[in-house]
Amino acid sequence: MNDPKAPLNGLGLPACPDEMADLRARVSEFVRQRVMPREAVLDAGGPDARAELARLQREAKNAGLWALALPVELGGQGLPLSRYAHLAEAEGASDHGPAVLGSAPLLDVLMLQRHGSAAVRRRYLDRITSGELRTCYAMTEPDTPGTDPTLTATRAEPGPDGRWTLHGRKWFTTGAADADLVTVLARTDGGRADRDGLSLLLVPTSAPGFRVVRELPVLGAGGQWEVALDGVTVPADHLVGARGQALRIAGERLRLGRVLRCLRWLGQAHRAYELMCERARSRRHADGPLGDHQLVQQLVFDALLALRTTRPLVYEAVALLEAGRDARVETGLAKVAAARLLQQVTDAAIQVHGAAGLGPDTALPGLFRAGRAARLLDGPDELHVSSVARRVLRTGR
Repeated sequence: MNDPKAPLNGLGLPACPDEMADLRARVSEFVRQRVMPREAVLDAGGPDARAELARLQREAKNAGLWALALPVELGGQGLPLSRYAHLAEAEGASDHGPAVLGSAPLLDVLMLQRHGSAAVRRRYLDRITSGELRTCYAMTEPDTPGTDPTLTATRAEPGPDGRWTLHGRKWFTTGAADADLVTVLARTDGGRADRDGLSLLLVPTSAPGFRVVRELPVLGAGGQWEVALDGVTVPADHLVGARGQALRIAGERLRLGRVLRCLRWLGQAHRAYELMCERARSRRHADGPLGDHQLVQQLVFDALLALRTTRPLVYEAVALLEAGRDARVETGLAKVAAARLLQQVTDAAIQVHGAAGLGPDTALPGLFRAGRAARLLDGPDELHVSSVARRVLRTGR
């Protein structure tokens, strides 16, 4: 996928395929010129953020950059993963890029297209793809290890009319306060630790009994929420997939989701790297530019090395996933490497900026938060390290 003889871009990284270069440049320019300057408004949340997001989404649609990877039959542009990957990096340079450009619901759209009932597909899919409806995914719970979903305490009971009633709490649910629909992991059969008793249900957030409990700031930044399901009732056809098959569907979703996160972390690491290099060139002391100091050069070198060695791991996982092959080892390697990359490069960029890197005048504090959270999202590093090592030792791969 990455030709070693391909020309290098400004970061010393292999350029994207020729047929994608123009589109990637357009996406990158849109994110840099339209999205990044409005990040403070979008970060703040509330009515102003919602209005700004809607305005930017209209601009993305007018620019022909909307829903690049979503299915054509639903109003997207249908790019395959191998092509969209290069755009996901450019989108992901800002945390808000995927939402503005309409790719944020990709996992939900694919899940509902494959596993949703006919009624759910007919009622919601077009509206999700268009941006009319916003979605989120509720899996983890307070006091329950997120690495072991079989311990899920939220329950869903079927009634005599076939409707499901849910009781439980979920937390670290991204965007729950603004979502219209939330996919909930719940126990429908069996007891604690029973793998075959878990199901997924699509819950409208307007349903009686659905309640946003509180926001959960992550290192001072918002966007994560705790929600309660106090007797929430949904129709029988809002069961996603077959009863008891949640872990299979969630695994399918996670494999793609982890790779998409890695691509977006690459984009954010590139952004931090560019900020670091610009600071090293432009900041001058009495004896010359900051970049003339060998310790600063060491930070730049190490960051570039991390970028150059991590990107091929991510794209190897992309290629295997698209080919339908087993990518568990490659995805685990990519996830850990990309998370470490983002934290390492952002930390180095902050160091080169000095006190300015800690304040509100650069994107670095937000990028550093993202890097630290990355080592826990979609499974902590330790989970992937152990899983990959066990698989390699067992198979000799």
